[in-house]
Amino acid sequence: MPEGPEIRQEADRIARALRGKVATGVWFAFPHLSDHAQLLQGREVVAVESRGKALLTRFEGGWNVYSHNQLYGRWYVMARGKTPKTNRQLRFAVHTEARSALLYSASEIEVLADEELADHPFLRKLGPDILSPRVRPAAVRKRLVDARFAGRSLGALLLDQGFVCGLGNYLRSEILFVSNLDANQRPKDLDDEKVAALADAIVTITRRAYRLKGVTNDPDDNRRLQAEGIPRSQRRHFVFARAGQPCRACGVKIKKRDSAGRRLYWCPVCQA
Repeated sequence: MPEGPEIRQEADRIARALRGKVATGVWFAFPHLSDHAQLLQGREVVAVESRGKALLTRFEGGWNVYSHNQLYGRWYVMARGKTPKTNRQLRFAVHTEARSALLYSASEIEVLADEELADHPFLRKLGPDILSPRVRPAAVRKRLVDARFAGRSLGALLLDQGFVCGLGNYLRSEILFVSNLDANQRPKDLDDEKVAALADAIVTITRRAYRLKGVTNDPDDNRRLQAEGIPRSQRRHFVFARAGQPCRACGVKIKKRDSAGRRLYWCPVCQA
């Protein structure tokens, strides 16, 4: 499943095609949403935003289309009148005079008024969005020591969208490595310095992944490896998907195990 940085990049791409343009056509595959197509048609698309792993296509007049890709949903942005070569089923389409944004295979699509967003079952449970510029490391530190979260293992907590939203499996491994922490540790087991380091890593690594399109490795090291001709897949991360390869910091082989039902990669020396 795409993580917060990828969903935000998707929102940016869709926004470039739709934002500030009038929706000359809107279409839903689901019959219970068909009446909303006429409601939205003719309105300007004022924004396309991500909320963790969900996306909001916002129309003038206070209307929003909520969508969640889950495992199989995929957006395509095409010239108007063009369709992608895919066996997926079209679920939602927004057309302007020149461009179309087409959502295939997703099953979670709703039309919501602005005042309904705060009570939406998924949106209301989200913690702070790490990709929001308003969220600072200090706010993350405060949540780490909050009684609701402080007693939970980091392996589970970093996947909980109610703690902070937008994190996922590759970010979890990378954040723990940069923080020199093990997934079995809990925030309440850490001293103030380690809590601060973890909070900083949560913000820094997630925003780096957004800025560098999924790259979490040190930017200077990534550029060096790129100049050496190393493929992106082999230079993208510190530890994630690198089991059996040498740690970039100490040279010991990276290991893999399950944590909270998902694969976790870690260095047995740096994260001891």
